[in-house]
Amino acid sequence: MSRGRVKTITLATMCFVSFIAHLDTTVVNVALPKIQINLGSSMSALQWILNAYTLPTASLILTSGTLGDIYGRKRIFLAGLVIFTIASVVCGFAPSLGILIAGRTLQGIGAAALVPSSLAILADAFPEPKEKTKAIGIWAAVSAIALVTGPVLGGLLVDTLGWRSVFLLNLSLGVIAFGVTSRVVKESQNPSRQSLDVPGLVLSIVLMASLTYALTQGNAGVGQSPLSFWLLAVSGLSLVGFLVIESHSSHPMLPLYLFNNRTFAIVNVVSVLVFFTFASLLFIFNLFLQQVQGYSATATGLGFLPLNAAYVISLLCSGWFAARLGWRFAISMGLILMAVATLSLIKISADTEYQTIMWNLILSGLGGGLTVAPLAAAAMSSVSSTQAGIASAVLNTSNSLGGVLGVALQGTILTQSLASDLRRSLSAWGLPTNLQDRLIAGALHGGANDLPASISGLAFHQAFSDAFVSGLHTALLIASVALLAGAFLVLLFVQPTFNQVTKNSLISIKQKKT
Repeated sequence: MSRGRVKTITLATMCFVSFIAHLDTTVVNVALPKIQINLGSSMSALQWILNAYTLPTASLILTSGTLGDIYGRKRIFLAGLVIFTIASVVCGFAPSLGILIAGRTLQGIGAAALVPSSLAILADAFPEPKEKTKAIGIWAAVSAIALVTGPVLGGLLVDTLGWRSVFLLNLSLGVIAFGVTSRVVKESQNPSRQSLDVPGLVLSIVLMASLTYALTQGNAGVGQSPLSFWLLAVSGLSLVGFLVIESHSSHPMLPLYLFNNRTFAIVNVVSVLVFFTFASLLFIFNLFLQQVQGYSATATGLGFLPLNAAYVISLLCSGWFAARLGWRFAISMGLILMAVATLSLIKISADTEYQTIMWNLILSGLGGGLTVAPLAAAAMSSVSSTQAGIASAVLNTSNSLGGVLGVALQGTILTQSLASDLRRSLSAWGLPTNLQDRLIAGALHGGANDLPASISGLAFHQAFSDAFVSGLHTALLIASVALLAGAFLVLLFVQPTFNQVTKNSLISIKQKKT
């Protein structure tokens, strides 16, 4: 087989697998209400269905890059693909919520190996700078397509074949990708073999898992759930231990000296805030459209299409905009636009027409696209070329961390507000406390049974919808404040210079959007 053909097939395969991995971050969202009904899931369980995938990805993405350097990128890529495919089958046939969450965790472990390995394989297959930039640009474009098509494809699958088809789709795709990769893609390693930072890896996993669990467990309130308090204590101790170990390690998983650069440090903080907002609003608005406004999964997926399309279009234009006005202006304007659009959504009610929501979603997508690529470019151009690999991995980790915290914290805030407001309505109807508890628990699990004869299903749904919207308003306010805080940090601390390095970086780093 000619070298040119090998390159083409390698690029196609890496794009194909990237599409699968990024698709799974969006396609599952629209399936959540059906999963909730079928498996009797609580709101916190829905949060775990999402975070069980994102959490291991965020925890392991730094380590998987090192493993690829040591043992071979192709070998780690194939291992991740096998884990991801098997885990998809486990999810597709999961008889219970626990097994589904376990399968999602395995999926996240596999995905953590796929993304950095695929980029490293492309970098090795296309050593010439212009070819490499073009190849990674195509890889990023495919990721963007996955973002746009994910909710729509997920909705169609859920409504026609059931929610399990969202996961079982990966089986045939994974088998094809494994066969092609095994035969065509060549192995590559880093000649200077690195050491694995095992203590740092263990502490980072404990830190992120305990923090996420504490925030999700907070649905019951820290006072009512002492476990949340102890988990927060564990996460705090883990953070201290992690920082101590990383600062003294000769081969740290996270080189802390990178954060001595003010621009790099602030960009990572702002990335956490941006993806905190993205993930939480996608999670909450998906539930709003289906559980409050009665949309089908397909209609919900189509409802997100304007948001995702605006995001991708703005992302593609952001390089032109930032090249002329500087990354600081582009990032801050994007964040302010997102904040204004998000804050404007506070006026919506349970029966607000979709057209009103749509225009705000489009503005939010435009702001997000305007923000993400220049944000990544600012981070990459603030470090030397020899630090580009680890800087990219750190930024991806910040993005994933923001998504984990967004779903965990905002989902908990939504649940607490919903339960509190719904209890007020039930109390006003004069229902006994034990019946209130049962009805609230049923509502948080996707429905309510045993309604007394004095209360119609329509009246209860209206009370649930009003309570949900109250929680949604709180979440929107928090997201708006987070975005405005990010804009303030960028304007105050990020350098305004936009150099040629950044222009070149913008082409190759649009994958940071997911």
